[in-house]
Amino acid sequence: MGASVAPAGKDHHGGLRLRDAKLHDAAAVARLIELLGYPCDLAEAERRIRRVNASPRQALVVAEWKEAVCGLISLDFMFYLPLGRETCRITALVVDERFRGHGIGRELLRYAESAARREHSARVELTTAASRTEAHAFYRHCGFEQSSLRFVKTLGDA
Repeated sequence: MGASVAPAGKDHHGGLRLRDAKLHDAAAVARLIELLGYPCDLAEAERRIRRVNASPRQALVVAEWKEAVCGLISLDFMFYLPLGRETCRITALVVDERFRGHGIGRELLRYAESAARREHSARVELTTAASRTEAHAFYRHCGFEQSSLRFVKTLGDA
C-alpha cells in the first residue's frame, strides 16, 4: 500500500501540501509524536519512518505549510475479520499547536478517507485518549462516531 496510498505531494488550499514522510523529516516527526505524549528522539523517529515506509500496509504522511512540517497522520490497513474487509486505522494524528485552527487536521482526515476508499476499506477508525476532549469534539465534527471501548494491556517496555 505504501506507494499506492501516497499523496504524491498534493497541494491543498492555502499552500498546504501533504506528502510521504522522509528521513529528513525525522526532527519534525519526533516533535509531533512528543506532542501526542510519546517520547521520541531523532534516531527513534528515523527508525519509525523507515519501518512505516517499508510496509506496504502503512503510510506516514506529513502536512507541510510554507515549507514547515506542521502535522502528520499515520495509517495502518488491516483485514478486519468481523467485517470480512479491510479497515483503515489512524494510528497517529497530530497538528502542531501553532498551526491548529487552519483546517490542517481536517485535510489529514480527508486524506485518510480517500486512501481508505482507494484501498476498498470498509471504514476508517481511530482511538484517542479519554482525556482529549477537544480531539473528541473535532472527530465528531468531522463525522466520526464513538463506537466502542478500548482495553489495553501493556507488555514489557511498550
